[in-house]
Amino acid sequence: MATVGFIGIGNMASAIIAGLIDGGLVAPHDIVVSSATATRREAFAARTGVRALDSNAQVAAESDLLILAVKPQKFAEVSAEIYDDIAANEPLVVSIAAGLSLADLAELLGAHTRIARVMPNVNSRIGQGMSAVCANEHATKTDVASVVTAFESIGEVVTIPESQFSAFTAIAGSSPAFAFLFIDALARGAVAAGMPKPEATRIAAQAVLGSAALVKSSESSPWDLIDQVCSPGGTTVAGLLSLESNAFLATVAEAVAATVARDQELRG
Repeated sequence: MATVGFIGIGNMASAIIAGLIDGGLVAPHDIVVSSATATRREAFAARTGVRALDSNAQVAAESDLLILAVKPQKFAEVSAEIYDDIAANEPLVVSIAAGLSLADLAELLGAHTRIARVMPNVNSRIGQGMSAVCANEHATKTDVASVVTAFESIGEVVTIPESQFSAFTAIAGSSPAFAFLFIDALARGAVAAGMPKPEATRIAAQAVLGSAALVKSSESSPWDLIDQVCSPGGTTVAGLLSLESNAFLATVAEAVAATVARDQELRG
């Protein structure tokens, strides 16, 4: 993967760097980083073995694959700093900034720049992420494959049209919060039945984790798996009927729709 550069070394960038190194995809000395705080980048380099450079422009000038892990509100400022170096070095540029489309990125980074846009989710921090990738017309199939490989180091990756990014935001970017709420609700229900909250939370979290793993490994649909758990006149079907009488399915679908709508509203 030659030299991989990171502008920004926050939680997500740190997770990606760890994944690349731990997965043997990139040697630490082939990773260059920069950040706004000199002491922070030096400490990060000392801890991970990567090379800390003095400026964003230097990182852009040395990178074959450049990952911009900066907040959206800082993106225009950083882009201006590295614009000339991107034009001269021509790296493949990857943005993980939310809300910036490929068209926005091309305007900020140069019309002919090879650009990929990636949306990882919070679970990437523990190597269990779900990331979406799309790229502009200047990025080659090899470029896209390189980006997919890099982000597979922190979880699973799908390549989708940019038009589907709002839907992805809802079911992968925002849904961890929905899942956390569901786990907490399960635990609180158990607390009402007399179980201590820490124990209930641990049990509920493992049950949800195992259920997700079963869905992924099974050839059966989630609906078929529901039928497999339900016994006639049993406890599970009683609970399911209670959920449905309170519009659980419609409520979740409406939450997805609301997330999609808000995402599109923020994009203007």
